[in-house]
Amino acid sequence: MEVRIEPGWKEALGMEFQKEYFTELVRHLKVERASGKTLYPPGALIFNAFELTPFDSVKVVILGQDPYHGPGQAHGLSFSVPDGVKPPPSLMNIFKEIASDTGLRPSGRSGNLTRWAQQGVLLLNASLTVRANEPNSHAGIGWMPFTDAVIRVLSERRDNIVFMLWGRFAQEKAAQVDPARHLVLRAAHPSPFSADKGFFGCRHFSRANAWLVSKGITPVDWNPESGQS
Repeated sequence: MEVRIEPGWKEALGMEFQKEYFTELVRHLKVERASGKTLYPPGALIFNAFELTPFDSVKVVILGQDPYHGPGQAHGLSFSVPDGVKPPPSLMNIFKEIASDTGLRPSGRSGNLTRWAQQGVLLLNASLTVRANEPNSHAGIGWMPFTDAVIRVLSERRDNIVFMLWGRFAQEKAAQVDPARHLVLRAAHPSPFSADKGFFGCRHFSRANAWLVSKGITPVDWNPESGQS
């Protein structure tokens, strides 16, 4: 695996990389690639979230399920797509809630959330890889214990992080978070199938910023296009 990972994360997760399940996970990915299967995201971007958002900079965690499984969509950040790729429906619903909640109005022309990541928003998928056109195909190969460890180490070693858990799948990760030290926000998933069942109107973006400010932490500018021409 062509892994680039920020030194703080490398230290925090070093023990996980040595465990048998992670060795088996890497072997599984190599076997699938060798057999001709297409995997997303590209190898160099599997740990993109950890490279763009250093361990000591994390202030918000947004948890997705697994990477987009279509060509050119996944680039290692949950819910995000690279420049030039049409934002998927779930991301457009996220933009709608941001507009309703904060008054910011992302245009939807770009679905690249790199700017959030650079502000301390860890855009984490529960599985970091997926087979092309097969959603959730890597949920059982070892990523779950790894991303459990990611959330657990953040909860244990850091303070005052906002965890946004959207949908039942993400909310199961709440067991790894100490609610006495962090803010856990729960809502329905922003998918078109469930956004109107509790995602719209959740006001997570303003609530997160208000809580960060109350802790003396710089809030997040939720417009992914701010500062762009």
